[in-house]
Amino acid sequence: MSDLAEGPVEELPGPTLKWIYHFSRLIFGGWWLYSGVMPFIDPAWQPLGQEQAAIDFSLALIDSGLMTWVKIAEIALGILILANRMMVFAAIAIVPINFVILYWNFVLDEGLVEYTFGALTVLFNIILIWPWRRYYWRLLAWRGRPDFSTAPGIQD
Repeated sequence: MSDLAEGPVEELPGPTLKWIYHFSRLIFGGWWLYSGVMPFIDPAWQPLGQEQAAIDFSLALIDSGLMTWVKIAEIALGILILANRMMVFAAIAIVPINFVILYWNFVLDEGLVEYTFGALTVLFNIILIWPWRRYYWRLLAWRGRPDFSTAPGIQD
């Protein structure tokens, strides 16, 4: 029996895209894990920035305790990304934190290094989200249909 009789065979991503994805996943996941762990090892390792606005912003996050929760999220998401598990969740869960990182890099603490890290953040986000894009399209439904049943899963 041929594959055509059983339905269309879904194409796997090309080897180049697959290697770019895994390379980016390992770099970005490692970056997130390291960034999350480093202030717990030595609080002085938490970058505060060079500009006063960045320093004030970072210290406010630290003093409020919010930075601790951000670092815990970075550790958890970094582990998920490195393990290539729950990627639909992990790839989209990093986006809100990355908005703050982008703001910090492009507005609060300007400079070549900051712009480079900001651009890499955007690039890695796009690369990590792209293979999972079909899972996100339903989030863009203009008028979704609510499911008020008590059954688990998606009821279509």
